[in-house]
Amino acid sequence: MTNPTHSPNPPSTPNSRAGRREWTALGVLMLPLLLVSMDVSVLYFAIPAISADLEPSGTQQLWIFDIYAFVLAGLLMTMGSLGDRIGYRRLLLIGAAAFGTASVIAAYATSAETLIAARAVLGIGGATLMPSTMALLRRMFTDPGQRAKAIGLWSGVMTGGIALGSVMSGVLVQYFWWGSVFLVNLPAMALLLVLGPFLLPESKNPAPGRFDWPSVPLSMAAVLPVIYGLKEIPSEGWHPQYVVSVTVGLLFAALFVHRQRTTASPMIDPTLFRDRGFGPSLVLNLLSAFGMLGSAFFTTQYLQSVLGKSAMEAALWALLPSVPIGMAAPLATTLVQKGVDRAYVVASGFTIAACGYVLLALTGTDSLWLVLAAAGVLASGIVMVMSLIMDLAMGSAPIEKAGVASSLMETGSEFGGALGMAVLGSIGTAVYRHGIPASAPAPAHETLGGALAVAHQLPGRTGDALVATARDAFTDGMHGAAIAGAVLLLGAAVAAVRTLRGIQVPVPEPVVTEAQKAEA
Repeated sequence: MTNPTHSPNPPSTPNSRAGRREWTALGVLMLPLLLVSMDVSVLYFAIPAISADLEPSGTQQLWIFDIYAFVLAGLLMTMGSLGDRIGYRRLLLIGAAAFGTASVIAAYATSAETLIAARAVLGIGGATLMPSTMALLRRMFTDPGQRAKAIGLWSGVMTGGIALGSVMSGVLVQYFWWGSVFLVNLPAMALLLVLGPFLLPESKNPAPGRFDWPSVPLSMAAVLPVIYGLKEIPSEGWHPQYVVSVTVGLLFAALFVHRQRTTASPMIDPTLFRDRGFGPSLVLNLLSAFGMLGSAFFTTQYLQSVLGKSAMEAALWALLPSVPIGMAAPLATTLVQKGVDRAYVVASGFTIAACGYVLLALTGTDSLWLVLAAAGVLASGIVMVMSLIMDLAMGSAPIEKAGVASSLMETGSEFGGALGMAVLGSIGTAVYRHGIPASAPAPAHETLGGALAVAHQLPGRTGDALVATARDAFTDGMHGAAIAGAVLLLGAAVAAVRTLRGIQVPVPEPVVTEAQKAEA
């Protein structure tokens, strides 16, 4: 009898060390992962050229930008469950083919509707790629030390890709045309489709049960309204429609959780939460995403609207904080491997990130290097946390449920990031509006961008005074949000010590498949 998880290219058995083949396969997996994360920000500089060429309406332009992230977030759990049943290598290759095809359609789109549809398919492909890469990584790297290093690389690529995407889009649009930001996906996807079948093992649940179709619309109805509402609140305020959107999503989330607990074959197996480390990992991962994207809401605006940098200049400066990120995950992994309790390393990461927020609270209206240092310190601390938390969650989950566990963690990151921008963005906006004089024009009370736009229409010193006041008010708002962020991350550090202290990543027992018995 053939074991369902066996493939012609079997991975290392549990407790064995990965060799050159597995590390080469990891390199192949990192390329599509980098592109999926880059696609979140790759349109930052392409939107003006797309607008000039396709002439989308204001609503269509928003959907061109946002549809990718919405579809990605909404389908992560579905794709994690689907991979359990059809195999993660197969799901990865299907997703890569869809991602590559949609990239070509997007690059040569002749209408806004076509581009929106292509971006939606890119989101579907991205939702297959993210849990698949982590599930296959978990399958290939069963040695705890090697798995921790591989997950650290995975976390670094995910974080770096978002920063790199905006810069690459600026360079490509400047020297080619806007469609090139999509065509850059093709070589990596082609490489994956060619090498994947030879290097990657198949991995799926040998007894997954029936696919829970009703949970698919329930999960999307839970995720999408919440993400939508939280994304709009920072810029539009706590309008009733966004509050209702979040509330509706939470109601569907309650229904989704009820179904997972009562159905015979759930999309998300509740037994994952029986392990002492998985539940806290999910919450702490959400808080780390809260801290990371909550700060990005301010630093990107600060570079452009306070310091007056062009979009391209701001993106290039924003690459500098990525340099120390490359050392953060390996440092955290090394400390744990040398015997330091994971709880204290995670708490240290949160504390370092909180120090980044403290630095942000000390900035003025001309503090380029201090803002960059704050962003670097904050991001380094968060990456330390994310790599160790993801390693704990994936080590706690059975190999056959690694994809579902990964999809839960990534969905939590989406929620955390949206929540961070909503909460800290709202704090910053409230402080900003308090600092704008009542006599200022109405647009100046809404956003810093509105104040700068209206200031150009005012005569001489009046316009200059409004610009200075608005920049001071925005910086004050950033200070208020930074203090709140620091308090939250210090609270997360305390929670990490209380919930993770003494937890060890389980070491799986050796598993011998029927095929390996026959070979022996």
